[in-house]
Parts: sequence; structure tokens; C-alpha cells
Amino acid sequence: MRHRSLLLLCILFSIAARSQTTGGPRPGAVAPKPNIVFIYTDDQRYDALSIIQEAQGAKARFPWFKTPNIDRIGKEGICFRNAFVVNSLCSPSRATMLTGRYNHINGMTNNHSELSDTTDTYATILTKAGYATAFIGKWHMARQLARPGFTYSFSFIGQGKYVDCAFQLDGKEMVQTKGWVDDISTDTAMAFITRHQHHPFLVALGFKSSHYNWTPPVRTAFMYKDIAFKRPANETAEVPYQGQMDDGRTTPPPVPVINSWTVNHDTIIRSYFRVLKAVDDNVGRILHLLDSLNLTNNTIVVFTSDNGYFLGEHNLSDKRDAREESMRVPLLVRYPARVAKGQMINKMVLNMDLAPTFVDFAGATPTKRFQGRSWAPLAEGKPIKWRTSFFYEYFYETPYAIPTIIAERTETAKMIRYPGEGGWSEMYDLKKDPGEMQNLYNDPKAAGLKAQLQRAWKRDSTAVNFFIPDSADKRPLDKDGHYRRPLYKISSLKKGPVKD
Repeated sequence: MRHRSLLLLCILFSIAARSQTTGGPRPGAVAPKPNIVFIYTDDQRYDALSIIQEAQGAKARFPWFKTPNIDRIGKEGICFRNAFVVNSLCSPSRATMLTGRYNHINGMTNNHSELSDTTDTYATILTKAGYATAFIGKWHMARQLARPGFTYSFSFIGQGKYVDCAFQLDGKEMVQTKGWVDDISTDTAMAFITRHQHHPFLVALGFKSSHYNWTPPVRTAFMYKDIAFKRPANETAEVPYQGQMDDGRTTPPPVPVINSWTVNHDTIIRSYFRVLKAVDDNVGRILHLLDSLNLTNNTIVVFTSDNGYFLGEHNLSDKRDAREESMRVPLLVRYPARVAKGQMINKMVLNMDLAPTFVDFAGATPTKRFQGRSWAPLAEGKPIKWRTSFFYEYFYETPYAIPTIIAERTETAKMIRYPGEGGWSEMYDLKKDPGEMQNLYNDPKAAGLKAQLQRAWKRDSTAVNFFIPDSADKRPLDKDGHYRRPLYKISSLKKGPVKD
């Protein structure tokens, strides 16, 4: 392995910066295609931004958290307030963002597989359209080495690590770095932007933050130590599969629920927001660079996350579920040349819309395989008939005690089902019950709502040709076809499956 330090990366960036003139279209040049800077975090919930906390007012749970640089994207462009993923798990969501397709189609149904469906992605299309394309930072599709479709990559394998992470250059040469991982990724992205400032470019920058085990840089390591935390109103709301699936244990877990956060919630929240605060610093560095190179006006900047994250809601941590905290993500967009600033858009947009949107803005030809839609018309204020519902999927993954989950989410309601476990079905009126605390699935008074959701479910699942693919891990079933129950006994656990 060849050893290089962060100092060398900074030197290379400095040389690149000095060797270029200060950007913008040159005299007599044809108006350039837009540049695209696509930034996404890991496990950042939709409200982990001060622009959202401020909008929530008295209902805000984290009003002390400030992200002025990330907020700048939304304030100078658009804040999509209803952005969702169609599968709340890291690798599947990243594959969907890249391909514009559901995971039952692109084959990425878990965190331990490599992405093989790489022929038609936003990277391959924009590369063919003449863009310089880079993937930098966290790829996270098993231990996949290549970054298919990109002309340049500086990316670590798997989860990497927060400090002194080894990166791989163009899928081949290993480069040992020193420093905090997301700082190094940002340095590299800035150097790439500087090198290509006179040529259309796309930079996909995947941060490791805010994935467990949250390790912030020194500059944010002691923030929020005196903050008083607000507990979620739906902390005690039940999740039907909690304690109902065999997770391979032979003895009970410390707390009889899946992914319980109860014991360490203060530590988790402090660490979680400390790494995100450092991400905000890096977003600010990128925005400042675009300003200094006179690239701001013609550069699309998109900020989002691969999925949401529970911080105690339903007494859960992690993601994977079809509840709001897990499937809802931040999405901020700035493109001064074509998008008016200060917009708040409430239409439902999905992670699979990103690929067709990038291709649309670039003026390239989209693949017919895209299942998402470009939200460019929404961003530009054009009249367009838009979705009012969507279908969600999550596939059982070994060895997690979380079942296969399929759901239908409309603008005001949600239905959740668990194949093979009809007794766990859920339905919520999100307008009246945004915390998803009152399950209406078997409530006769909600029959009308149930019928509406069933119609939407049939329409949307059929439209995406839903099926459970062979690439999904096999469920641990008992002789009756239900999930195997834990070997241990806990008095608070529910008894046995409830059949349809």
C-alpha cells in the first residue's frame, strides 16, 4: 500500500487551484451545461437541519442544532419538505439514487451485496454526455472496488473509518490518509471541482457521517455537552414485530425490544449531531469554493441522505422501518440559473427521482429503465401533474430481527404490511396522527380510509411491478410459515403470530 497524507492532498489541491483561472464562461463561449454537486450523508433524518427545526417552531425537538451552510442551499433554492426513500437501508437506497430504480428491479436488497445493475445510471449517462464524473467518499455496497460509470473515484471500501481512513484511487491504488474522513473527502471533491471548473462536471460526494460509531473531529467533539434533550412524544408507541423474531440470540437482549436506544440516548444524540455539525462545515467549504470560482450560478447543488434514522421514536434506533423517522430524508436544492430561491415544496419526491432529475437538467437522454421522475419542472415552478402516493419496500436481511416490510404512503395516510404476518398490519391517519401512534387497520370507523389506501396500494405496486426477488435474504420461518420466534422467553413479549 502506498502511503500519502492529508498534507499531500492539500498540496495537490493548492497546485490545481493556482493552475486555473477564476471560473465562469469565457468570452465568446457557448453557455455551458450545468455542473452538478451531489452531496449525501448517511443516516441523516429529515429534521436534522436547522432550516427544518426553525420551520417546526415550538414542535422542534432539536432547536439547538444549527446548520447554516446546509441551510444556505435551501434558502438560496428549494427545501423539499416531503422527500422519502423507497427502501430505508443504506446500500439499497444508494443503489436506487444511482439507478433511479426500485431495489426489487436493480437487485440491491441488502447491505452485503455488490451492485451489478450498473449499465444505466446517472453516472453512465452523464459520462456519455461529455461530463467529467467523480465519485468521492462512501460508496458502501459491500466491498465493491469499482465505481462503475464514473471517470474518477477516490472512495473507501465498505464502511471505512472516521479517522485515518484508507481510500482507493480509481478502484485500484490504495492511499492511506490522515485526518477525519469527511474532511478528506471534501478536500478531494474541491480539488476535482477546481481541475474541471471550465468543463461540465458531476461530483457525487458521499459522507460517512452520520453513521454509527459516530466519531467527530476535534473541532466538534465537545459540542452539545450541556444540552437538555427533548424526548419524542411517540417514544413508547409499539412496533408489531418488536421481540417477535429470532435474531440468533440464545439469551435475552438487555432491553426486550429491537434496536433499543433507551440506555444511551443522551450519548447517541450528542455524538450523532456532532458529526453532522462537522458535515455542515464541509458543505460550507464547497459552497465557498463555488463562489470563489464563479461557478455558483450554473451549478446544481443537491443535499440529501440515504435514509432517515430513529432517535428514540417507538423506542427504536437505526432505520429499516416504514415509519416516518426512517423513510423521510432532507432534500435541499440550489440552482440559481433556473430555480427561484426561498421555495418550500410539499410535493412528495423520492430518492429514485434523483437520477432522472440530474439527466434532465443536463439535457441528456434518459434511459427508459428509470422508474423515478425528474422533479425539474417542480423546481422551476412549471405546471405538472405529480404523484400523490408511492410504494415502499424493505427486504428481510440476515441477521437483523426486522421483517420484510411493504407499505403505501399517500399525502395524508399510510398502510404497512408484513408478508406472511397479517396480524402485524398497520394503518395510520398521518394528518391526525403524525407520530403513528394509533393503528387504525382493524378499526371499523376507518374502513373508508382503508379502502382508499388499498386502491392506491394496488395501483402503485402494480406500476412498479413489485415482487420479492431471489436476491433477498431468505426469511427464518417456522413450520407454519411465520417468522421464527426468539429462543428466549420474555414476559413482555407478545405471544405467537396472529394470522390473517
